[in-house]
Amino acid sequence: MARDLGNKYVCFKCGTKFYDLRKPIPTCPKCGTDQREAPQPKPEKGGRRAAAPKEVEPEVEVPEVADEEEEEEDEDKEKAADED
Repeated sequence: MARDLGNKYVCFKCGTKFYDLRKPIPTCPKCGTDQREAPQPKPEKGGRRAAAPKEVEPEVEVPEVADEEEEEEDEDKEKAADED
């Protein structure tokens, strides 16, 4: 037969495992510490929560700067077109 022993605790002070036997104040049977006074664990940085995906900026293609020779050829073509 299964008995209802109450909630299971691990004493935050001495580490003893025990059940509260449905008593209103859960006290450790070994050291007498009230388990309601247990310090609250601090949330870990990036612990169990999934980190939000980082936004990746799209790569922008930078047009290559034309060589000086190409610039001169373009200028020559423009001059020739203006002369016609």
